[in-house]
Amino acid sequence: MEEQKRSNYVFLRGAVSEAPHFSHESRDEPFYQFSLEICRLSGTPDTVHVLARRSLLESLEISGGKRLCVIGELRSFNNKSGVGSRLVISVYAHALRFEDGADENRVLLTGTICKPPKLRETPMGREICDLMLAVNRRYGRSDYIPCIAWGLQARKAALWETGERISLTGRLQSRQYIKLLDGVETEKTAFEVSVTEAGRV
Repeated sequence: MEEQKRSNYVFLRGAVSEAPHFSHESRDEPFYQFSLEICRLSGTPDTVHVLARRSLLESLEISGGKRLCVIGELRSFNNKSGVGSRLVISVYAHALRFEDGADENRVLLTGTICKPPKLRETPMGREICDLMLAVNRRYGRSDYIPCIAWGLQARKAALWETGERISLTGRLQSRQYIKLLDGVETEKTAFEVSVTEAGRV
């Protein structure tokens, strides 16, 4: 667990916005998904999807509005259904508990840059850099986590190369955007880690 914590660790505290519902079954164990709303310092909410084993939920009555702490790791899933986002990012829960306190959204990742970093500028003139980080799981699998760095951190990240090992801290954010599908504007949601600090390992 300590090894996993160093490479892929998420700590969330917020309000449940969607009660658990069945997601899928893996190795004969049912998994459920629910949503957690966590406010940034600016007051803007991020809505994060959480996956949990049924056995983890049995002792908790999770419903909308309850304050919950989630400890886990980021997971990615390549959605080939053609409906919704192509890359689905969720928090896989290792521990859940009811807990009051300020909203918190903390992510620690160590992984390998698997695409060339892309430096760009927002319409407001702020520099940002898009990163895709491959984070190893046990048993040889990897999760592919989109990350975004800002300002001075963005310029530093733009110099990194594919294959370099990076360690970062940040928060998991949700962001709405408009995509044209068959000529129709459709609102979609992207999930990414907003980087606060990062460097080569």
